Amino acid sequence: MSEDRSAVAPRLGPIALVALFVTALVTAQVTASKLLEYSVPLLGTLAMPGGTVAYAFTFLASDCMSELFGERFARRAVNIGFVMNFVLLAIILATIQWPAARGSIDPVLFERVLGFSANVVLGSLSAYIVSQNFDVFAFHRIREYTDGRKLWLRNVASTGTSQLLDTVIFTVVAFALAPALFGIGEALPLSILVTLMIGQYVAKIFIAVLDTPLVYGVVGLVRSREGSDRSATAGAD
Repeated sequence: MSEDRSAVAPRLGPIALVALFVTALVTAQVTASKLLEYSVPLLGTLAMPGGTVAYAFTFLASDCMSELFGERFARRAVNIGFVMNFVLLAIILATIQWPAARGSIDPVLFERVLGFSANVVLGSLSAYIVSQNFDVFAFHRIREYTDGRKLWLRNVASTGTSQLLDTVIFTVVAFALAPALFGIGEALPLSILVTLMIGQYVAKIFIAVLDTPLVYGVVGLVRSREGSDRSATAGAD
């Protein structure tokens, strides 16, 4: 009897892309506390959270999953990522509360670097659930409109619009609504809010354009790999 290799082991492509998505997501959370500075001609010096770079890879991964495995699969990955946010929070908070052993890094410093403020968590989760689901939705609506052509267009357009949503929701919820409605965190003046939005979004849209060749590369690699696997499986029958 021939062995059905597809039944023995799951395909590598979906596993690798979900792994990239979740890894980038949790990395973005733990690196968000550092502000990064960069300069743009005409705009001058801008700032963005350190997690911006890692978070951009979640959109690359979700667009690849959408293109290769469909809207339903991509939405499931987004929902898994949402749950993993809470797993990350629980593990870090438990580690912070656990008494430090002799020779440990300074617990106060550890908490300062990895601890989460409630307003930032609320803003991050609100932005995530809206922007990631919108990215999947927009990607597939553009795909339908273009009859499956112009991958570059749906990658840049879906990521660009969803990153705008993510930037606005995170900044407004974390630094305006949460302090005003719930008294958590510090409310920032409108001018600073706008500056933060511009700094984040300029970097995000630039990364979205740069990652288009990566999307083509990943999609092409996975499709060629799956084609080889199917040929090998057929040859074994």
